[in-house]
Amino acid sequence: MKSKVLVTGANGQLGKTIRELSTNFAKSIDFVFVERSELDITNSKSLALLFKTNHFNYCINCAAYTNVDLAESEIAAAIDINANAVKNLAENCKTYNTTLIHISTDYVFDGQSTRPYNEDDPTQPINAYGTSKLLGEDYIRKHLDRHFIIRTSWLYSTFNKNFVKTIFNKLKNDKKLTIITSQKGTPTSCVDLSNFIMFLIINRVSNFGIYHFSAEGETTWHGLALHIAQLLGKTSNVSAIKDYPSKAKRPLYSVLNTKKAEQLIKKPLNNWKASVDEVIKSLSTD
Repeated sequence: MKSKVLVTGANGQLGKTIRELSTNFAKSIDFVFVERSELDITNSKSLALLFKTNHFNYCINCAAYTNVDLAESEIAAAIDINANAVKNLAENCKTYNTTLIHISTDYVFDGQSTRPYNEDDPTQPINAYGTSKLLGEDYIRKHLDRHFIIRTSWLYSTFNKNFVKTIFNKLKNDKKLTIITSQKGTPTSCVDLSNFIMFLIINRVSNFGIYHFSAEGETTWHGLALHIAQLLGKTSNVSAIKDYPSKAKRPLYSVLNTKKAEQLIKKPLNNWKASVDEVIKSLSTD
């Protein structure tokens, strides 16, 4: 029997990636994609009506307020989308026996660790964005048993605005770039994350809870930009700087321990360079 799956935030880069890959899973999954212009998930009445009339087996929540710097001055808006709306989703999922797959972030951690973060490590966000995302996680855990909270990091794709795509376009236009070295994390392809989400649904995984998902390995923003530059033969265009001033503090180290996800799918995750290579290849042929 097919699973009926709601995808919120369908206009974001992860939502668009899931939509692009959805034909690969059409035999097993009936997708319903909704974007913000069609459904405001902060509106509890609209959300309840959608759930009542559709009987979803799963909800993949890709909707999020993701502007880290702007969240410092728009904390109420960030909390509304990243926490209050998530509470609405969790409550409806409980009422209609829907499993919630929610995308969270490495920014729930303070970045003081010297080893990759485990799922049960203490959370301590250092900016408004991370605080709003952690509040959303808390609401899910409080209201819903059947949930997957997937913390991921440094997402990129061929869609919308993201670091990999921005660097690719600037280097293609022969721009000179100065990129920071102070933050260390792991770039994660929306394709890899989408496939992990599909694994959970197709295999009807019931080991609910928090999972960390990224690529394998770690780098800095400068290291990521330099790798893209190497692919394009533009390494002389990229120089390093320790840090830039910004409104929001960022975790200096936010690498995630992905062993739990690897044990679930029974294979190693892609190395970050291999996944970046695939996206650069796609961007180059567009």
